[in-house]
Amino acid sequence: MESVHAFHREALVIDTHNDTIVAHIRRGNLGMSGMPAPDRARRTGAVAGLRGMFGRAERAIEIQINFPKMRAGGIDAAFFAVDVTLAFKNYLTYALDAFGFFDEEVALSEGEVVMARSAQDIVAAKQAGKLAVVLAVENSDVLEGSLNVLRMLHNVGVRSIGLTHNVRSLAADGNAETDGGGGLTAFGVRLVQEMNRLGMLVDVAHINERGFFDVMAVTQRPALVSHGNCKAVCDHPRNLSDAQVRALAANGGCMGVTFVPQFVDAGTPTPDRLLDHIDHAVQLAGADHVGIGSDFDGGGTLVKDATAFPEMTDGLLKRGYSEGDVRKILGENHLRVLREALGA
Repeated sequence: MESVHAFHREALVIDTHNDTIVAHIRRGNLGMSGMPAPDRARRTGAVAGLRGMFGRAERAIEIQINFPKMRAGGIDAAFFAVDVTLAFKNYLTYALDAFGFFDEEVALSEGEVVMARSAQDIVAAKQAGKLAVVLAVENSDVLEGSLNVLRMLHNVGVRSIGLTHNVRSLAADGNAETDGGGGLTAFGVRLVQEMNRLGMLVDVAHINERGFFDVMAVTQRPALVSHGNCKAVCDHPRNLSDAQVRALAANGGCMGVTFVPQFVDAGTPTPDRLLDHIDHAVQLAGADHVGIGSDFDGGGTLVKDATAFPEMTDGLLKRGYSEGDVRKILGENHLRVLREALGA
């Protein structure tokens, strides 16, 4: 097992989804260092006000990812997402409050954590022994229908936006909108085109199937499924059909298999069953289009926390994947998509 750990730590490991920022705030502004944050009350803002703090029982649940746990699990870069769906009529304020909290946490790391705005930033952080974090948003309603807001979020450092959550957004229908059947709206088309131009990842994790294929027809850059699994292995509305997996590969994109139990298996979700999703996706699309998107602190409870990431490496190697393919799945595929989508 020591050799597996050594291999895992040498490889570039990228996790494309967690909900940790909001989870830390709602637990009383927990610090990302694993210690209480200084002057916590001063940083209580829109997220706490709109969503409320967790109760005692929820606060007692141990956080799944923070900076020390990233290091312990050998995760070099992670996408820290803010889901704005429940921040009714306050989407942008909610997101900026969360990112402001997180920005201070990065500053408190005193240079040990880098806010990545490009693929090269992730590579440089790995070489320097630092952690990299990528800002992401779930649900493009954060833009309030304005591409000018998109530009400013890009300037702030946001590099990935999910067009929808489960429900309908101004851009498209989410995966829960099974009756409406709508795909990309006119605004959604313009949004994808502008994200391509600015250099931002178009995340189609929650979009419905028609909207997914609309994005594939519009985008000129690789897309991302930040966290989702294979419908043929587990028939869940959030998972991708075989046709979607193949289309994502043809687009040059990548899917991050996720640790959400109900997306893994309706009966007995296990880490080994999760590997079946990777096997299926690789059989359909090849090893160049599969990665990992944990969904820690947002439902990704199949494994305890970020420290369990080496178990994935061990499982892949035991299934006979070559070291080269394991490196791709752990992070190189996500890095390529970042480089091609961001243009840097």
